[in-house]
This record gives sequence, C-alpha cells and structure tokens, in this order.
Amino acid sequence: MRCWPSARRRVGVAAMRKVRLTTGYELVLDGDLLGVLEALYREVTLKHQLRVSFEDMMKEIEGLVGQMSEEDRKRYLVESLFLNSVTYENEMLDAYMRKLTAGKKKGRGRAAGRSL
Repeated sequence: MRCWPSARRRVGVAAMRKVRLTTGYELVLDGDLLGVLEALYREVTLKHQLRVSFEDMMKEIEGLVGQMSEEDRKRYLVESLFLNSVTYENEMLDAYMRKLTAGKKKGRGRAAGRSL
C-alpha cells in the first residue's frame, strides 16, 4: 500500500516527542510541518486576535526549536525548505502566467472593424 510521506511518519505517533507552546498547547513532533504551522496560527495568531507581532511569533518559534532534538530540527528544516521551494516555484509560475495573459489583453484595445 502506498501512502503519502506524512502519513507514514504518523505511524507510531505515541513514541514521538512533544513540545509545549507558551499557551500550554502540547504539539506532537511527528514530522508534519503543516501541523506545526497550524498550531502556531491557532495558538499565537488567533489568540492575539490577528495582532501578532514579528517578535511574538519569533519568540514562539525559537521556543519550539529550543525544545527539539537535533534530529527533529534537521527533519523540520528539510520539510520547511521543501515547502518553501514549492511555494516559491508556484509564485514564480503564477507571475509567469500573469505576464503571458497580460500580453494578450493589451492587444484587445478596441473592437475590430471600428474606427475612432
């Protein structure tokens, strides 16, 4: 049976380490970066009613990383770099597509056969 990499990592979660956010929320370190991002959003951003500062978020992230083992830090760095590379690639492709479609729209200034 084939499954997504994150699904394979979740097998045996009971043996995984946990870290605690400053809000008291316990987060299982199962290699799922999106789980960490969701927890940070819920526990930091939403609890600050979307008024979270750069310093607030950095303090929380540094606190999480400080509780991680070297192996956990490496695993989450790899996952983060992968996610960021995919995001960057998507943004570049989106910009390219907008550039291509903008060129076509410029040629439609006035209706064919009509003079000013």
